[in-house]
Amino acid sequence: MGESVAVAEERSGGVVGAFFKETGSSLKSVFVNRNLRRMQLAFTGSLIGNWAYATAVSVWAYGVGGARAVGIYYAVRLAVMAVATPFVSTLADKFSRKRVMMLSDLYCAVLVAAATLCLYAGTPALPIFVLAILTSFGGSSFRAAQGAITPQLANTTDELTASNGTASTLESLAIFVGPAIGAGLLAIADVEIVFLVNVVSFLWSILMVAGIRISHGDVTEGEAGTDDAPQAGPVPKVVAEAEEVVAEAEKKAESFFAEMSAGFRAIWRDKDLLMTVTQGSAQTVVAGATAVFPLLMAVEILHTGAKGVGLLDSVSGLAAILGGIVAIARASKHKLGQDLVVGVFLWSFPLILVTIWPSPVTAFAVMAFLGFANPLVDVNVFTVIQRLTPDAVLGRVFGAFETCLIGTMAIGSAITPVMLHYWGLRTTLAVLGLAIGAVALLGLPQMRRMDRRLEAPAGLPLLQAIPMFGPLNPVTLDALARALIRVEVPAGDVVMHEGDESDRFYVIESGTVRVTAADGRLLREEGPGEYFGEIGLLRDVPRTATITADDDLVLLALEREEFLGAVTGQGEARRLAEDVVVRRLRA
Repeated sequence: MGESVAVAEERSGGVVGAFFKETGSSLKSVFVNRNLRRMQLAFTGSLIGNWAYATAVSVWAYGVGGARAVGIYYAVRLAVMAVATPFVSTLADKFSRKRVMMLSDLYCAVLVAAATLCLYAGTPALPIFVLAILTSFGGSSFRAAQGAITPQLANTTDELTASNGTASTLESLAIFVGPAIGAGLLAIADVEIVFLVNVVSFLWSILMVAGIRISHGDVTEGEAGTDDAPQAGPVPKVVAEAEEVVAEAEKKAESFFAEMSAGFRAIWRDKDLLMTVTQGSAQTVVAGATAVFPLLMAVEILHTGAKGVGLLDSVSGLAAILGGIVAIARASKHKLGQDLVVGVFLWSFPLILVTIWPSPVTAFAVMAFLGFANPLVDVNVFTVIQRLTPDAVLGRVFGAFETCLIGTMAIGSAITPVMLHYWGLRTTLAVLGLAIGAVALLGLPQMRRMDRRLEAPAGLPLLQAIPMFGPLNPVTLDALARALIRVEVPAGDVVMHEGDESDRFYVIESGTVRVTAADGRLLREEGPGEYFGEIGLLRDVPRTATITADDDLVLLALEREEFLGAVTGQGEARRLAEDVVVRRLRA
């Protein structure tokens, strides 16, 4: 028996050791990556400043008009964000995402500085409220651009998940540190000082983002498409002038609303993406309810009065840090959908504990579950959206998702007081827990199927080893690997003749080939991991050599459109591909 206990302890120690090793490895991959490191530093700095600013605005608004003024301010700000987000998120798909982030920070810094001047000048309260509300535009555009640019900064899909996990953990810390800084400064200085701290935090974010380096040829660092549909090629010169006029008129007549709603339409068309957004939105119904029911738990269960809410929030915040660490460690498990369901379930079903056993223990346990689950939801929702969404509409999809979150959070905060009035705390929590928990469990089968969809395709390692594909972001490379077509060629057969139409790019999975010129001269031999067919595609010319299978051959082929779309859409990838073409033509 003693031996079995020792074995159990050894296994337990191994599990714990593996957990911390995976967490450390994921965190290291994020902070070793220069671009991701600067992104995290920018995000953390501005978050701390924003939370300090939010504390100062609340204190100032309360002093101006009491609780009513605070409530009206946050309600109007939330409404403005819900309306503005689908519009400002289009900026992340039309322009350089790095530039959008920097200009968003600058916009917010100018508005907060203007509000500070108003405070010093003793102006009426209205312009200060207006300036504080208008900063929500900059926050929405920044978040859309940040979510859309992150896949371009990560080297692997695991690194992408780890980056989202790190951001969620840092956000949990900022929620503690920011208000603490705001409250501390307010104890020794005026509101204006806290406003200026927020200005400095925006300038810090600009400085960090400015140091991010992305290839200038990358479509996301240039100008992404304005819709999720593939862009049409140039109009042939033979097209009649009348047809050109009609086409231009039709283009101008396209509904502005249709462009703004591209993110919603992209979500609706992809059932996995739709289920992911549904799960995330279900969680925020409970998040909206937390604006109300923790107060009642503090009064009715803890018997501490309203001040007990701070204790409950502290437990939730500490658990969120632990949840963020777990989410980072899970980055390599490739269970995004299933982890998301677990997160939503933990955000809901534990509420029933208070119904069954209303005690301080269960009250603190519920808040700990909510805090722990929050990063599991955030990390996996963000990563799934980044991996499933076409890059051309990624910013708008994030904007559409944020609008959904604002709406469902407003629903949760609106219906909870009504439910509490008619049913009381225990029944209200039971209804919320069962309803949202059911949404989580009903989505589990589809989330499992989505996880299989997101598994690394078989040909991915081969593409990763080809230098010209090295600069591609992991999401693009993953999609490219899924487009590979398996082709088997018997020994002695010709794969292509010199002069044939150039229609595919090939990578050799197994077997060898001979590359010969028209006169029969052997140019080279190629084996597993090597490739051919890029010259005709990049130069738009017929095949420049004959390729023959030396033995039984297995090839992975990319169609012309997929190959050119990936390589020519990224500046560094195109340069590396052209180097290969020049080298082979010289040979």
